[in-house]
Amino acid sequence: MFLQGFRGTVTDAPDFDASADAETLYNAMKGIGSDKEAILDLVTGRSNAQRQEIVQAYKSSYGKNLIDDLKYELTGKFERLIVSLMRPQAYHDAKEIHDGAGTDEKCLIEVLASRNNQQIHNLVEAYKDAYGSDIEEDVTGDTSGHFKKMLVVLLQALFAAGEEQWGTEESIFIMLLGNRSVNHLQMVFDKYQEIAEKPIEDSIKSELSGDFERLMLAVVQCIRSVPMYFAKRLYKSMKGLGTQDNTLIRIMICRSEIDMLDIRECFRMSYEKSLYNMIKEDTSGDYKRTLLALVHCLPWKTHHRHSNHVNDVVVTGSYIIWYCIKHIVWKCLIKQVFITIVSVMSSGTDEDVIINIVANRSNEQRQEIRQAFKSILGRDLMKDLKSELSKNLERLIIGLMLTPAEFDAKMMRKAMEGAGTDEHALIEILVTRSNGEIQAMNAAYRAGEAYSKSMEDAIQSDTSGRFSQILTSLVQVTSIPSYCTSTKQRDIIWAELADACNEDSDDMEIKFMSILCTRSFPHLRRVFQEFVRCSNKDIEQIIKKEMSGDVKQAMYGIVRSVKNQSNYFAERLYKAMKGMGTDDRALIRIMVSRSEVDLFNIRKEFKETHDCSLHEFIQVETCFYILHGD
Repeated sequence: MFLQGFRGTVTDAPDFDASADAETLYNAMKGIGSDKEAILDLVTGRSNAQRQEIVQAYKSSYGKNLIDDLKYELTGKFERLIVSLMRPQAYHDAKEIHDGAGTDEKCLIEVLASRNNQQIHNLVEAYKDAYGSDIEEDVTGDTSGHFKKMLVVLLQALFAAGEEQWGTEESIFIMLLGNRSVNHLQMVFDKYQEIAEKPIEDSIKSELSGDFERLMLAVVQCIRSVPMYFAKRLYKSMKGLGTQDNTLIRIMICRSEIDMLDIRECFRMSYEKSLYNMIKEDTSGDYKRTLLALVHCLPWKTHHRHSNHVNDVVVTGSYIIWYCIKHIVWKCLIKQVFITIVSVMSSGTDEDVIINIVANRSNEQRQEIRQAFKSILGRDLMKDLKSELSKNLERLIIGLMLTPAEFDAKMMRKAMEGAGTDEHALIEILVTRSNGEIQAMNAAYRAGEAYSKSMEDAIQSDTSGRFSQILTSLVQVTSIPSYCTSTKQRDIIWAELADACNEDSDDMEIKFMSILCTRSFPHLRRVFQEFVRCSNKDIEQIIKKEMSGDVKQAMYGIVRSVKNQSNYFAERLYKAMKGMGTDDRALIRIMVSRSEVDLFNIRKEFKETHDCSLHEFIQVETCFYILHGD
């Protein structure tokens, strides 16, 4: 669910003066050559409506067509991008369809499947005005069959037409997707999956083909999430060899004032890299700088690159003021959050309010809330929350309010207190934390009022044998010499692993422990790869076959974490919830500790491994689902 309202990266510039901007562009283009930076900064710093006023002002002041002058002064992809930005959006859409008619069905599909009724209406009128012909006639003249019929439905803007019925000869997919509201179709898709036990996209792929299949899939994807649809289109336009610049330009222009913030987030969630960085890697020159400006416009950006010292000071000062205001606003927000928490706990606890506040703040921000609560009320927020909440919700909220090191230390203590030891928890925590995190955990453990001994001493007193030695070695955070990353050293290590596989069980465990517990993850990852390549053996299978008990679980956990830590956690989450009953401690521990680290990757691994989203699994198995954000 995305926020409503403005979600673009380009908005109206304050103190806008169309005549002044027209003069700036004129000066940037007069004489030999042109000031591309000035043109880039000004055009990307104005909304489309303001650009149209600049076009008119330019015509009035200089009697010339601004777009024609830009075409003359600029070249290549940069020229196409800047000129396209200067056109009204409907006319840009019309040009894309007109230029691609009969040759670029993907463009046709993208534009018509993703525009709302008003945008389609504007497109039809702009096409008629620009080319003197009817867009429906031109489009249908180059297409056929059900593909043509669905394009006609989209051009007629029937997406909110209600209950009109189609003739029985029409495709059932056209009838449903072309004749129902978006909200209605979203519910239909959910019900379809419940009945058919597969998403409607799978049925479209199996029943349809060619352009008609691609069109229907695009319609479904846009009904589900327009930002996600465009994120996928952008990724496909840049992946592999070469860039589909027409697609890239078209999407960046048409979404920059609508939902680029949401598209950026969908892109990052889906591909584990930012849209900004992918564009930066895949494009170059002024073309790249213009695209990046559309992705990431900043409120303090100056539109006059060659300013004098006074202007530079003003711009810098403006940024400092913005920065200070940002932090003042956050301090006020902390106070407001504090007041909200106090009010809901003093008049009977509103658990939903507490959940929403805690789950929507970073850990750093939660620590500021704790301090504000203490300084204003003189009370411990943690104790108040414990008294107001109960059972798993209390454990989850308190876990989120602790620092990561405090939470890890508490989880280690919980795993060892009372009768019996939670060996799985000890393994999970110690095999997945970095050296720095373990050092911080050790410090937090020693600082805890309830802890009478160091974490290392607690482990040694609560565990025994080789298992205790493994955990102690992990807690000690043995530093790795720099030579361990050399190719020669890796060859020695994998050879030692290979030799250990031929030794008896006890010697094998000692050798494995000396290697797995004292090398960095990147080093071990390369050692494992070399081990498989040279010995044709898999380290995981050797551990499963030759070791047993807690030692096997610890060694196996290290190897899994080295190879793919997100997959390791996905499997731990699955095991915590599958079958009768839920291991709530494990579920809370992982969700809290990974929510700001790699939960997006864990979600992806969970979905790929179990063909079910983590969101859905948690909803079925528990009564809380506030961290996953699917």
